[in-house]
Amino acid sequence: MALGGLSLRLLLAGTRAPAPRRSIALSADAGRRSRSRPWRPVGSRVPRGAPAHTLCLKLGQAEALLLERPIRDVAPWAEEPCWTSRSSPLPSCWHWWERYSTSTRLSDKLQEFRGLLQLKKTDPFETMLKSLLRYQSGGGNVSENHMRKKLCENGVTNSLKSNFALLLKLSEELLDKWLSYPETQHVPLSQHMLGFAMKSVTQMVMGSTFENDQEVIRFQKNHGTVWSEIGKGFLDGSLDKNTTRKKQYEDALVQLESVLRNIIKERKGRNFSQHIFIDSLVQGNLNDQQILEDSMIFSLASCIITAKLCTWAICFLTTSEEVQKKLYEEINQVFGNGPITPEKIEQLRYCQHVLCETVRTAKLTPVSAQLQDIEGKIDQFIIPRETLVLYALGVVLQDPNTWPSPHKFDPDRFDDELVMKTFSSLGFSGTRECPELRFAYMVTTVLLSVLVKRLHLLSVEGQVIETKYELVTSSREEAWITVSKRY
Repeated sequence: MALGGLSLRLLLAGTRAPAPRRSIALSADAGRRSRSRPWRPVGSRVPRGAPAHTLCLKLGQAEALLLERPIRDVAPWAEEPCWTSRSSPLPSCWHWWERYSTSTRLSDKLQEFRGLLQLKKTDPFETMLKSLLRYQSGGGNVSENHMRKKLCENGVTNSLKSNFALLLKLSEELLDKWLSYPETQHVPLSQHMLGFAMKSVTQMVMGSTFENDQEVIRFQKNHGTVWSEIGKGFLDGSLDKNTTRKKQYEDALVQLESVLRNIIKERKGRNFSQHIFIDSLVQGNLNDQQILEDSMIFSLASCIITAKLCTWAICFLTTSEEVQKKLYEEINQVFGNGPITPEKIEQLRYCQHVLCETVRTAKLTPVSAQLQDIEGKIDQFIIPRETLVLYALGVVLQDPNTWPSPHKFDPDRFDDELVMKTFSSLGFSGTRECPELRFAYMVTTVLLSVLVKRLHLLSVEGQVIETKYELVTSSREEAWITVSKRY
């Protein structure tokens, strides 16, 4: 299937590029140089972890635009002018995108782009978070980065396998809670999914310490403080301007790191019956700082990605009776009256399509990033080594020429193998899939298997759910649902 008219915006954030005194628009096709409107950065300081300058590429016509401005002011990840709280529209020249010809496949174009820029094959989400947290963002050699990636992948596989019974237990606890509600009661979905994700992730990543609800609550509070600033405060510059918020953020990060250090120390050189994510890192050839960084990134990201994937999947099921019925029929066919097992979970093909379509329709992670491996050149511009390359995936995921009826929730579109290949090329499944998302897929699959088998999931009449685009897309307000028992 040819993928035509694909909207794709790429932002290349150069951390070492010399700052030009004016903006220059360069068109290789026209063979001439034109001056664009001069611009000066807003504010005197660039937020910690955010690159100071941005290079925007319009690949289809080999055009480039080098701007002297902080990255926070040229970040239209989704369909809005800016993904932060800034509401004033940017000049039209800052948020254009390129449409590719109908004969160009997305996977081919991305491969061409990666080859042109020599990007490091790293986890895009991890790359972005490590940059914001000022961790070593894939700064090792190729073999070290590969080893760390494999350890994270093994950590996901082994923790899910070892803790499947725990995951099933937590899902059934939530089911029992919802079964106790009268059918008229409104259920705060986002709140419940965040609590479920926190319990699941903390115990499966960090162990039995988090069987204590108070420890989970403490972790959730610190996680919320750190994540809110990662999603907003760094990139809009507000964190550096507010000393109280900055101190709260730094204190919360220190507490999270302290918890992780204690767990790493406890797990080293000892054997436990429960294999958790950190064990895979501890057993690898990593130093304590590398273990801390990788476990911090996974803990932060997997909590929020799992919570939001669960939330959006249930939201979409409540608005599509046909999809929910088809999912219920598959769950009954696969499990029958028997138990839910890891082997049978793998047979839920339609459920996999439901989750892929959830990621696409919600634009779950509307931006990703990779690093420029070696110094490169586009036209007259030098792209320094270690430049952070940002992809505006939110635009790609709902381009009507790539995805027919892009705003319709239609899991059946993934019956087409070429559609799944396209989805994989964006990093949402297959070999490019990040460990946090693979973890979230399994957790959400188990939860849906437990809930849909026993409950009708229903929307609240008149509710309009508005989206908020940050590193992970969420609803602006609480999402409410109701539930009723299946008989």
